[in-house]
Amino acid sequence: MKITPAWRVYLLGAMLCVALTICSRNFGDRGGPYFMASLTIAGIAYLLAIREFFATPRFSRRVVVIGLVLAAVWHIEFLRVSPGIDDDIHRYVWDGRLQRLGYNPYIVVPSDPAAKGLHTPETRTLNNPDLPSPYPAGAQLFFRAVTAVHESIFAVKVAFVVCDLAIVLVLLDVLRGRRRGAHLVLAFAWNPLLAIEVAGSGHIDIVGALLLLVSAAALERRWRATAAVALGLAIAVKFLPIVLLPLYWKRVRIRDAALAAAVFGLLYLPFLNHGRIPIGSLGTYLQSWRFNGPVFAALDQVAPPRLLVGLAVLVGLVIATWLRSTSPEWSPGAFAWPMAAALLCAPAVFPWYLLWLLPFLTSTSTLLIIVWSVSIIPVYVNWHLRTLGRPWGSLPGWVMVLEYGSVAVGAATIWLCRRREPEHAGALSD
Repeated sequence: MKITPAWRVYLLGAMLCVALTICSRNFGDRGGPYFMASLTIAGIAYLLAIREFFATPRFSRRVVVIGLVLAAVWHIEFLRVSPGIDDDIHRYVWDGRLQRLGYNPYIVVPSDPAAKGLHTPETRTLNNPDLPSPYPAGAQLFFRAVTAVHESIFAVKVAFVVCDLAIVLVLLDVLRGRRRGAHLVLAFAWNPLLAIEVAGSGHIDIVGALLLLVSAAALERRWRATAAVALGLAIAVKFLPIVLLPLYWKRVRIRDAALAAAVFGLLYLPFLNHGRIPIGSLGTYLQSWRFNGPVFAALDQVAPPRLLVGLAVLVGLVIATWLRSTSPEWSPGAFAWPMAAALLCAPAVFPWYLLWLLPFLTSTSTLLIIVWSVSIIPVYVNWHLRTLGRPWGSLPGWVMVLEYGSVAVGAATIWLCRRREPEHAGALSD
């Protein structure tokens, strides 16, 4: 009996659910053998599911509902586990707590003896305690809002999962408006990085991804003020989407851009220090943090870090400008590719940075980025190696070869397939 596409999706969803459930049970040994094996199986199942999603124009509503229910199951499994003892989420709770106590997170250093009494059991193990916070004002106010409701790591993780759900709802509306199959929302909801980095570790990037998707959806509907302000808020969470500014050229009015800039500036008012806009430890991050960035690592010996960071931003801006001129209509690839290019040239490429790209991976034009969102899985070995005494960020050479080599192989495969298409079409016409 022939298996229908719908049943293949069900089987792949079940495989994903089992693999990610096993992965969640081994989250305490992130990067360990069982974690890596189950996450690798989940990644393969996800890529096979992507093939089904793009090959079939429409699936029934039942497929979409069951697919989202399965995603909810493994999100709950990861939501129940504790993040690493020094994952970034501990810093989020600390920053929110500081603000509510009347302190500036850009000034207070967590390891300062004077700040010892401000800590809680959940904040004492935060990473880089000798540095103030690097997160922009939009992220800071989010931390404050969530911890004002309930000050705990679990509460912050729940807030991130709610943002994840909101992306699903906005994405369904976008797909409906573009008359595309609703099942493509599963290309987002089933990505294994969501389970690991949103429900598991908990990362602020998902908040920025939601705001960016809202901006993109508003831009398509010509809600220009909403599009501009939402983009400004996304940039205020992390600066990555600044490379998308060319996409808004002549699509928003000057007054909309001025409104967005004003909102962005107002977010920093609570953190001004003697009239100066603080950046915390962001400069230290750009100067010294290195992880999984092949382009930056190759050029780091011949150019200063700030210049290379500027180059990464420039690459993203150039690609966005080119896509703005060649793609007059809204397209998900136009939002994904400039950020992906900028990340490729960044000093550090952590898996959770790719969360910014996931809402836009709903077309074949983003296949290579989809491959990257899976081929980045080997970098989790770093967390396991650290427990064995290896220095943080000291990735084995094979990890980056496998990660970026998979993307290169994917690019070559797509190129060869496209070259053969005209030949095949000519043969059929003969």
